Amino acid sequence: MQIKFGTDGWRGVIARDFTFDNVSLVAQATMEYLQREGLASRGLVVGYDRRFLSREFAERVVEIAAGNGITCWLTDSYAPTPAVSWGVHELKAGGGVMITASHNPPIYNGFKIKEQYGGSARPSTTKELEEMVAAIQASGREVLAIPLVEGRAKGLVKDFDARTSYFRQLSRYVDLDLIRRANIPVVVDPMYGAGTGFIPELLPGTAEIHALENPGFGGQPPEPTEEHLTDLAILVKSGQYRVGLALDGDADRIGAVDETGEFFSSHRIFTVLLRHLYERKGLTGGVVKTVSTTRMIDLLSAKFGLPLFETPIGFKHICELMLDHDILMGGEESGGLGVKGHIPERDGILMGLLLLEAMAMTGKGLRQLLMETMDEIGHFYYRRLDLPIDNSAKETLIARLRAGGLATIAGRPVVEENFKDGFKFIFDDGSWLLIRPSGTEPVLRLYSEAGEPALVEELLHAGREIAGI
Repeated sequence: MQIKFGTDGWRGVIARDFTFDNVSLVAQATMEYLQREGLASRGLVVGYDRRFLSREFAERVVEIAAGNGITCWLTDSYAPTPAVSWGVHELKAGGGVMITASHNPPIYNGFKIKEQYGGSARPSTTKELEEMVAAIQASGREVLAIPLVEGRAKGLVKDFDARTSYFRQLSRYVDLDLIRRANIPVVVDPMYGAGTGFIPELLPGTAEIHALENPGFGGQPPEPTEEHLTDLAILVKSGQYRVGLALDGDADRIGAVDETGEFFSSHRIFTVLLRHLYERKGLTGGVVKTVSTTRMIDLLSAKFGLPLFETPIGFKHICELMLDHDILMGGEESGGLGVKGHIPERDGILMGLLLLEAMAMTGKGLRQLLMETMDEIGHFYYRRLDLPIDNSAKETLIARLRAGGLATIAGRPVVEENFKDGFKFIFDDGSWLLIRPSGTEPVLRLYSEAGEPALVEELLHAGREIAGI
């Protein structure tokens, strides 16, 4: 099979695509890449989540690293992706590998590459790795590996506690004492994932649900979206808690439930935290958003006089800008957010702590904090639809949209087009519709934002009509 890296790593169905043989090929290519780039002598950090066989896949990666003479730090237990990424930074390693399929359904697993700076692999790096995997496959070259026990005996495999140094960094970045004193009733849903136990360890007394080891993730993907957080919302609505925080399967993404018990989307989290970083923590720098992210970030950046950058979807694009520019914060619609003074990486745990810090500093709930900002810059509503579409219909739609000619949508004149990633149509009141066919799945994604919920639905309906779905 041809192995392709997506927006963050290579993922596949366990036992069909994501097999030990295929993982071995990708691992061998990774070791050869490190050697070619002069990074092998600095070693490799390897971590894993709580998915089926993740530990065993991680051990196979370590065996191949050792077989190639590369020292490996293997996490001593499951760990969040941002903790592994921080480990790469802290140890000054040549790179990292995280075995996780993030928010994907339980039948998937995945292989994330982390570069020496402790962030997602750049598109140029993953392209090279794809080519190296293909070359190994074509030549039939042997994968170099030694047994794990032999690697340990030779000092090439070392156990690594990913928690301690990561906790030190979080304690430096966030005022945990202030949060503890505020005594905010908070409940965390790690969605059976690798973030389980991390926030309660930092904030003793924090309640946690869905914390047991469950590779089936309770029958749903570990993705912190509204439809998956009904249990969390019920608990907050009961009055026992003032806020609910949710982490995806590897804890690099965040979702939340506000004090009213309503879902608090990543757009709202991004907006609240950007203001918190700038006004309360006194940080400055550029702001990065993807094409599917709320216009509130544009308006807030302009209000604060902060440079704004827009990228295609995928945190790897944000990461590149964080490496090359002074960036205060970057984020995407899927809940991946990163900040200055940390690593160029998404970190759901840090974002959750920053939300609690904002609440502790102001004494206000998330909804109150958002409404204060909306009252200044305008009120916005957002929704996304994922629709099945066969590849033939997808290609026809793409060709038609590329040809242009959509001067009006839902009776509204299109004043601007943005085809950076998908097909985004912007209207004179700032509302917009994004039609984005998935590059890897038979799925069409429709996104819309407007000042009224009814207009959001009107634009999404028009998107369906355009697509013929």
